[in-house]
Amino acid sequence: MKIVIIKYNAGNIQSVLFALERIDASAEVTDDPERIQGADKVIFPGVGEASSAMNYLKERKLDALIRNLNQPVLGVCLGMQLLCRHSEENDTECLGIFSEQVKKFQPSPGQSLKVPQTGWNNIYDLKSALFTGIAENSFCYCVHGYYAGLGETTIAKTDYVQPYSSALHRGNFYGVQFHPEKSASVGENILRNFIQL
Repeated sequence: MKIVIIKYNAGNIQSVLFALERIDASAEVTDDPERIQGADKVIFPGVGEASSAMNYLKERKLDALIRNLNQPVLGVCLGMQLLCRHSEENDTECLGIFSEQVKKFQPSPGQSLKVPQTGWNNIYDLKSALFTGIAENSFCYCVHGYYAGLGETTIAKTDYVQPYSSALHRGNFYGVQFHPEKSASVGENILRNFIQL
């Protein structure tokens, strides 16, 4: 099993590597197109800002490469948002795998909610093999100020300010807004499920 983590100018790759080690899996971090295309599974993680991340991908033609991957791909946090159509973060056109738009949390005056959302929140309405063995309303760790709206590719939801997509799926592409690598046993099980897809 060859697992590749796409290397680009976004943080959080090291914690994904450590999480994979905890479930006895190893991965290579690379931006080499041949190595990415030759992987059995591809993980596209990220913490950062949408427009600079997209610019980096375009400069290296990784945007077209990602769109054309045929093996299972898992976007995490910013990685999931970049798989969507458009992000309000600096008005960024993204990869368009998922049709959902990424918007900034806008709490109403009556909501005492901080942006970004930081901490544990539950996922529900789980609809994919990615969540095999995961109980409804399990808690996962979140750090994000932007969210993907609900749509036809939504496979899990979370409520913060309003309901949003905490996971998306279309074809061989999956995305999770939360950080499975920081979500204890629930996150480890989700990573195991992805590897077994």
